[in-house]
Amino acid sequence: MYLNLNLFIGLLIPFLGTTLGAAGVFFMRGELSPKVEKALQGFASGVMVAASIWSLILPAMEQSSSMGKLAFLPAVTGFWFGTLFLLALDHIIPHLHQFAEEPEGPKSSLARTTMMVLAVTLHNIPEGMAVGVVFAGWLAGNEGLSIGAAMALAIGIAIQNFPEGAIISMPLRAEGESKGKAFLNGMLSGIVEPIGAILTIIFAEQVVPLLPYLLAFAAGAMMYVVVEELIPEMSSGKHSNVGVLMFTLGFTLMMVLDTTLG
Repeated sequence: MYLNLNLFIGLLIPFLGTTLGAAGVFFMRGELSPKVEKALQGFASGVMVAASIWSLILPAMEQSSSMGKLAFLPAVTGFWFGTLFLLALDHIIPHLHQFAEEPEGPKSSLARTTMMVLAVTLHNIPEGMAVGVVFAGWLAGNEGLSIGAAMALAIGIAIQNFPEGAIISMPLRAEGESKGKAFLNGMLSGIVEPIGAILTIIFAEQVVPLLPYLLAFAAGAMMYVVVEELIPEMSSGKHSNVGVLMFTLGFTLMMVLDTTLG
């Protein structure tokens, strides 16, 4: 019961972060300023980069230490597969990034607001996978993946999901959606995380020897999102220095969480 409760809480924590952020549409007026948006994107980028390194890539290499000098091989292989997986999704799912004029992916008749939600949902997939694979390692009794490490990652993802929820719900409200619908869309953009985590756990439990590859896979997918989307949006135009400072804050906060709780 205790084990199941920990798992249940851990999987819901990131989704709760998105939901609370999306609820900002009920308390905030107008759109987020460009400066605030860049700050939030920078913070999210820092958390994701630190999580990729401390929570995913380093544990993947530690679990492959028996391979000696080739201990990097599972991490490199998984990282590449994760990157290519997100690249494929980027090409087959129609979506619209927040500051982009034209949608990406195949041509679609979907509404602009729907494609904005899909853009956020797309990069929530690797976050759900990351949480799922670390919990899967803990459930499998892997010494390098403790419940503390799993919770640290879940909390870190939830913290960066909070601004993401606001980033999706506030523009939807500005596009003319009602507060309730903007909140619902922002919240639902994060539902893919617990679903992805559960599917990853089910898969990983069947192939425990592949955990190093799966850890690195999630890291590669997360880094794709950071480099392809978040950092360019954070760095464009004015106030890019704010994004850099918040990146540093997010990075160090996630680093502290992982080393203290893990």
